[in-house]
Amino acid sequence: MTNSQLTPGVVPGRLPADSYAANFSDVAPPLDRHEAQVAADRCYYCHDAPCVTACPTSIDIPLFIRQISTGTPDAAARTIFHQNILGGICARVCPTENLCEGSCVRMEAEGKPVEIGALQRYATDHLMAQGYHPFRRGPPTGKRIAVVGAGPAGLSAAHRLAAKGHEVTLFDARPKPGGLNEYGIASYKAVDGFAAREVDWLLGIGGIRLASGKALGRDITLEGLSADFDAVFLGLGLQGVSALGTEGEDRTHVTHAVDFIRELRQSGDLSALPVGRDVVVIGGGMTAVDAAVQAKLLGAQNVTIVYRRGQNRMSASQHEQDHATHSGVRIICNAAPLKVHGNGTVREVEFMLTREGPNGLEDTGERFRLPADQLLRAIGQKLDGVPSDLAMSGGKIAIHGPGRTSIPGIWAGGDCAAGGDDLTVTAVAEGRDAAEDIHAQLMEAAHG
Repeated sequence: MTNSQLTPGVVPGRLPADSYAANFSDVAPPLDRHEAQVAADRCYYCHDAPCVTACPTSIDIPLFIRQISTGTPDAAARTIFHQNILGGICARVCPTENLCEGSCVRMEAEGKPVEIGALQRYATDHLMAQGYHPFRRGPPTGKRIAVVGAGPAGLSAAHRLAAKGHEVTLFDARPKPGGLNEYGIASYKAVDGFAAREVDWLLGIGGIRLASGKALGRDITLEGLSADFDAVFLGLGLQGVSALGTEGEDRTHVTHAVDFIRELRQSGDLSALPVGRDVVVIGGGMTAVDAAVQAKLLGAQNVTIVYRRGQNRMSASQHEQDHATHSGVRIICNAAPLKVHGNGTVREVEFMLTREGPNGLEDTGERFRLPADQLLRAIGQKLDGVPSDLAMSGGKIAIHGPGRTSIPGIWAGGDCAAGGDDLTVTAVAEGRDAAEDIHAQLMEAAHG
């Protein structure tokens, strides 16, 4: 029997076969040459441009837009990649409305910023399509550096270190490199295997050896790396997932949203992926939105995001929230889960209504239930498996300066390091800056 959106339970094949390709097509199709020229012509090329200040990687945005406007998109791409070697994926996933575009003077004057993200994608895609790498390695230094974690921070650090002439070994616990770019973002944001293609392109600089399936604490140790390499960079990301702490959350079909997204990202046949008829996602961030929207695109009839605080407190951007609601996802705020009901398998989730009080969230005493045959938890991730010798701050690795940890010779950056904002673009900046500091220290020691 063929399944449909009305089929109860968690089942595959809720939609006609041809619907999956349409649903998971590029959410923001690329600009063509004419569209890019028109978009570039809107830039004022500001001096001390606020968009540059708002970019965590400090890309010279007016310069690369001028290069597009003068018909040299590959030069524009080199301007971008010099600051952000993962400029292609960042053009697709950055919350530009909160960063560069949100700071654009056109936004203040007209309510419509220059399309910086789309122009960045136009330039970076154009150069990557040429099939060559724009940077060459410096003279060999004889130094060997271990980078643990092949996500945005680790990839950024590895590339910058390789460009300096160092030999880099890039360790990652998973079968594929890329971190969240490969496993953790919505498929419709990076179609046609873009994340994997970008990694292959990045590795084209040479001098980077990829060691997949190697986890810190299981296959490699910090002590061993420190003994074998001249420096170590940790870009571990966040591997642990927070629990609800709610009665009944051990029932069947109560899963982590990150696992749901990862399985979807690695699937070769979306029609074979099971999804519930009534899906509830608990959380208020990007992971919650990505999971909820994709559940809807897989054919779930009803998808609801439930967040414990007010909508203005959600960490997902307004653009992402709007995308969710336009995709048919309902958002309920000021509600916290109390109990997961069901006979072995989730059937309903009971919530209490909340309000902000002087001492934090308060229970209003009101209750409601939502039907759910699939419950996805998206309430944050945490750092697991960090060597006990490293100083910690707020559950993450404590750093000072450009990623220096409490142990000399070991640096850290990205989501695993304290003080960041868990954005891909910030991780890229931290990996890049740590690499520059590693290089400076190694060269100083070599010549001292």
